[in-house]
Amino acid sequence: MSAFLTVAPAAAQELSVEVMHPWTSGGESAAAGVFASQFQKAGGVWVDRAIAGNDALMAAAMNRIVGGNPPSASHFNTGKPFEELVDAGLLRDVDVVASKEGWAAVIPPTFLDAVTRDGKIMAVPINLQTENWIWYSTEVFDKSGIGKPPESWGDFLAAADKIKAAGYIPLALGGGSWAERFVFQKVLVSVAGPELYLKILRDRDVAALQDPKVQEAFEVFGKLRGYVDPGSSSRKWNDATNLVITNKAGFQIMGDWAKGEFAAAGLTPGKEYGCTLFPGQEVSIMSGDVFVMPKLKDEKATEAQTLLASVLFAPDTQLQFNMKKGSNPIRQDIDVSATDVCAQHAAEVLKVTANQVPNPQFLMSNDALGAVRDVITAYWNNPAMTAAEMTTALAKVLETVE
Repeated sequence: MSAFLTVAPAAAQELSVEVMHPWTSGGESAAAGVFASQFQKAGGVWVDRAIAGNDALMAAAMNRIVGGNPPSASHFNTGKPFEELVDAGLLRDVDVVASKEGWAAVIPPTFLDAVTRDGKIMAVPINLQTENWIWYSTEVFDKSGIGKPPESWGDFLAAADKIKAAGYIPLALGGGSWAERFVFQKVLVSVAGPELYLKILRDRDVAALQDPKVQEAFEVFGKLRGYVDPGSSSRKWNDATNLVITNKAGFQIMGDWAKGEFAAAGLTPGKEYGCTLFPGQEVSIMSGDVFVMPKLKDEKATEAQTLLASVLFAPDTQLQFNMKKGSNPIRQDIDVSATDVCAQHAAEVLKVTANQVPNPQFLMSNDALGAVRDVITAYWNNPAMTAAEMTTALAKVLETVE
């Protein structure tokens, strides 16, 4: 249990929620604290169950929900596990709150579809994350003779060479195979474009793999192998962020949650560090966090869930949480002028529906994603493997996975 077990007046003790989430790094923990504080202000008691790592959290939450000992709420991602819980009738809908507060009018259509089943909203969406960010150290840039962020992949590779020559780590990478897949899908969108990205990951169009732009994306991804340090394979993503924070590395490719780590370290975008969307495509590869609420037998416990849903989606909570987390509010009716320059830029990009590119979790099952990840990891870890060989391996996966 983390430090977010709050204390409320005795009269409110019945409105208690046990909340599972994976936010344990500095920036994430500060963001989770916003939810705990806001729920306490509303008269409830927040019992924090933080489990490091999204995979570990998902496994623990699924075990408890399916096993008949569910928490009040758990962080989740839309996708196959979410579908399984909905189909099994183990989740309650939050329409009693959503309809009253008009959620459908302020949630982006892609996300509204992701959490709605049979006309009912089955989870509380809490943020909108842009994943295709390049973060960089301004000090490393200065000492490496780099004047501005890259506007093309040629610029990026040239800057990486300068950073390496100056004695810094060009690209801070961490997280193992998920991070490799994470970088790959961003490069694919940036080089090949959203249309080809969707043809491959959504439509399983094997012929699209032969497109010259896709082949170029594979080549660029392969070149990035030469810019990471030997410790990357066992490093956590936030430790990779810390390499940029401490001016030991020039670049990190990571979603906007990395910004929470910069904020926790007291750094300001545009000063000690910078942000730029992937070169070539001014789009947002979006993902987002949701909270599911399992069905509970106790009436008071269900009442507490309803209060929690309202608190999580409230405008003030949304703004405070996302400023700590580094992401954007899921609500499109919130003034983000108080947020940092990175968040404001993401908000401008996201205003255009055509710029909203879905994360692969919206497009593929976990099993399919795992099979794709295996191919990407094999390519990443074997410099002798050619783009053509990766194409053949990926085509086989796309033809066989469900």
